[in-house]
Amino acid sequence: MSADNVFSICNIIAMLGWIVLVFIPMWNSSDKFIAGIIVTLFAVIYTYYIVANINAIDLKSFSTLKGVTNLFTNPLAVLIGWVHYLAFDLMTGIFIRKNGIKYGISHWLLVPCYLLTFMFGPIGLLFYFLTRWAYTKQYFADNY
Repeated sequence: MSADNVFSICNIIAMLGWIVLVFIPMWNSSDKFIAGIIVTLFAVIYTYYIVANINAIDLKSFSTLKGVTNLFTNPLAVLIGWVHYLAFDLMTGIFIRKNGIKYGISHWLLVPCYLLTFMFGPIGLLFYFLTRWAYTKQYFADNY
């Protein structure tokens, strides 16, 4: 299967995870579905591409901005990085959901956090922390 096809399929699968988070908040097993199936699938895909291409990856490239920039001129490296982002952004979405439930934050207040996490990763997490702080009046909550 081509890298383009894997990229497209992973995007569709990630979208399914975000749809579950945003539109099916009452499904108690959603976290298990997203982490146990979708994120695990992304981890398998990521691992496969890393192992299959380990000889082509210059680990020294990660130590400079120029090296990382050069990595991201390779479509396969971009695919690997993209799958990495998809997995971790979904895990961040699960954290927001579970932590929001712990603090009694309405699902509808979490939706903007999900959307920002989906599009801009850390901005969504920051928005969640600020939302939680406004809701609970404590920035440093019991867990992160």
